[in-house]
Amino acid sequence: MLNERIRQLRTLRNLSQVELAKALNVSKQCISNWENDNILPSIEMLVRMAKFFDVSTDYMLCISDRPELFIDGLTPTQTEHVKLLVDDLRKINI
Repeated sequence: MLNERIRQLRTLRNLSQVELAKALNVSKQCISNWENDNILPSIEMLVRMAKFFDVSTDYMLCISDRPELFIDGLTPTQTEHVKLLVDDLRKINI
């Protein structure tokens, strides 16, 4: 489950294992081992990956199927623009 989520998030971002490894400051072999379910990342690494992919750890662990969008650090105006964009995208999918 976690291995599949890591692969899914990596491919959605069009990242190779090498590119993700570089971003997380680990080896390509670590990424490969996680994705092949050979080993589990540490809790610290799980948190780092969640922050990198802008999702919750619950989403990473498949406890939740709803990815979260973290908008910390945005101004109130920027936050409002994001909300309007999301509303517009929901209308398109109706």
